Amino acid sequence: MPATDAGGTMQNNTFFLVASMQFPAPLIEGRLIRRYQRFLADVSLADGTVITAHCPNTGSMLGCNGPGSRVWLSESETPGRKYRHTWEIVETIGGTLVGINTARTNRLVREAITDCSIGELAGYTSLRSEVVYGEEKSRIDLLLEDGQGRKCYVEVKNVTALSGDAAIFPDAVSARGTRHLRELMRMRAAGHRAVIFFCVPRADAWRLRPADEIDPLYGRTLREAIAAGVEALAYVWRVSREGAVLERRIPVVV
Repeated sequence: MPATDAGGTMQNNTFFLVASMQFPAPLIEGRLIRRYQRFLADVSLADGTVITAHCPNTGSMLGCNGPGSRVWLSESETPGRKYRHTWEIVETIGGTLVGINTARTNRLVREAITDCSIGELAGYTSLRSEVVYGEEKSRIDLLLEDGQGRKCYVEVKNVTALSGDAAIFPDAVSARGTRHLRELMRMRAAGHRAVIFFCVPRADAWRLRPADEIDPLYGRTLREAIAAGVEALAYVWRVSREGAVLERRIPVVV
């Protein structure tokens, strides 16, 4: 993997690796009882113990939160943390493992860019995260720059919902997602490169489309953004109990 210095500068490297992420410790298996209040989930462990875990996903988790589903949790050793366990993975009815922890999404994409696994985003010399930009006081997930100062704004979205063989986004009405598309269009109009990047942590998706049936405004705005020159990329990660591995690019169908 190309090294990154303290300032976020990517050093040159001739090796091209497949991006992957490993959980730091074995996950704990359980059965989902219920997800509630957006950020909480009750889970029954193998020994019958029922615990409340943090659910790090703000979406509806369409198709990924059925009671009785097999789930896997990580455990934190941080002192004073109210909920020690974090929900990481769910197994769908069809047996596919889906990564639901959106806090890991930017890291997956960042590492894939850094180790040159995303060919469309290769060739940049620096990468910064959560940079304030735009007219609506947004924060771009990833800002790439090359040696000539050319910028590429990358907004990352985690996609867990599936319809047929298509990953769909969003899984709930997303005013924030639509705002991000508007900001990307402004960056493109200003002469910068702008990318909406869909991270799909489930291996049963073969294409991606906007969920017009859930949020028609987002679908319309995505089409407008693409027509205005914003690039739409979608990549699938294969999730396991050990981690996640970048598998393939899938088409964005609008």
